[in-house]
Amino acid sequence: MTDRPTPALLLDRAALDHNLAAMAAVHPGRRLRPHVKAHKCTALAAAQQAVGHTTFTCATPHEVVGLAAAGVGDELLLANETVDLDRLRAMAALDVPVLVAVDSPETVRAAADAGITACLVDVNVGLPRCGVAPDRAGAIADLARRAGLDVRGVMGYEGHLMMVTDRDDRRARVAAAMELLRAAHADVGGDIVSAGGTGTYDLHGDTGVTEVQAGSYVAMDTHYAQHDFPFRQALFVEGTVISVSSDWAVADVGLKALGMDHGNPTIEGATVWFCSDEHVTFAPGDPVAVGDRVRVVPAHIDPTMALHEAVWVVEDDVVVDRWPIDLRGW
Repeated sequence: MTDRPTPALLLDRAALDHNLAAMAAVHPGRRLRPHVKAHKCTALAAAQQAVGHTTFTCATPHEVVGLAAAGVGDELLLANETVDLDRLRAMAALDVPVLVAVDSPETVRAAADAGITACLVDVNVGLPRCGVAPDRAGAIADLARRAGLDVRGVMGYEGHLMMVTDRDDRRARVAAAMELLRAAHADVGGDIVSAGGTGTYDLHGDTGVTEVQAGSYVAMDTHYAQHDFPFRQALFVEGTVISVSSDWAVADVGLKALGMDHGNPTIEGATVWFCSDEHVTFAPGDPVAVGDRVRVVPAHIDPTMALHEAVWVVEDDVVVDRWPIDLRGW
């Protein structure tokens, strides 16, 4: 029994250290530009920096500004489009170099007007989200240079391929997506070809990619655990059993404590039936009692982290630190 209030976000330090070392062995130093949207925690980003990664990817201007304020990273990429001049000006005023993604005349103009000095051209490599068509990337780069921006290269996110089950199929489809990115880079120029994520982190060896933007590897979840990756589950939501019936039990970890877009969480030795706002209903393999603690494994760590104010760092279930999730919000 512990006196931690639940639901409590737990980060297993041994598993975290394993994951950090495993990724750094494949992508050392600036070969990896970790994506902090996966955890939104400057202390965790500092742990990534401690193993040699000094450039970081951000999803929001708030993440960029927060990392800079914490002194983490020597170059920060906003891998997202924005036309918010106040937020762009806040990033332009930082002492650390900042790159922003652009994919339109409007995003180029906003960046230049706000004093941003460098950018990457965001290229659509198959995911219907942000990004300019590959054959239009050169025109956006020309426009950006005329606006006074240093065009450092291109980025493209093959997010639609992260969960392709068959590895050979995933590799072939990544290669095809990166062929589009290489063609765009030939028109854009620059020293950076940025792509990838945890699901494709090891499939860019001969694609021309200079850096990989993986993020979820650091803590893992059941979604990515479907792949045979060398990363360990490091993140859990601890809950308290609050009700026991003849065939099921209920713990206080619900929709408001878990990212649910990738499906139900799991509980070792149990079958999760469903989640409600503040409850997870599950069928335990072994009897449980009211007051018992259970570890709920999220299917998607990124939104799960963003739902909590802090994460408790544990070693053998003993709390050794508390890290604020200080990059939440916008």
